[in-house]
Amino acid sequence: MTGRPAGRPLVPAYLSTGGVARPSRPHLERLTVLALGDGPRPAGLPPAGLALLDALEGGSLAVVEAAALLRLPVSAVRVLAADLVDRDLVLARAPIPPAERFDPDLLKRVADGLRALKHT
Repeated sequence: MTGRPAGRPLVPAYLSTGGVARPSRPHLERLTVLALGDGPRPAGLPPAGLALLDALEGGSLAVVEAAALLRLPVSAVRVLAADLVDRDLVLARAPIPPAERFDPDLLKRVADGLRALKHT
């Protein structure tokens, strides 16, 4: 018989969200950036919500980074973050979009031009 995997929490993830399975803000993605809001911490926040606020005191984190720090699934952190955004305790902004790819033809022409300059 094998033991419990190291680092795995004893409490199921759905209990950290109060049994809520879906975030109230479905636009929160894995790479959504979370930061602390200006509101005071109200009494009665679940321990996982307080842990998320504590993690954000060091600066902004992506949802996936917060999940790794809290050792919770990303889906649970999305639910927690959505609740904290609803309470104005956390700010969420869309992930930074990846840079657009350059046209390969343009890159080839620039490289050819640089080679031509090198040989003159």
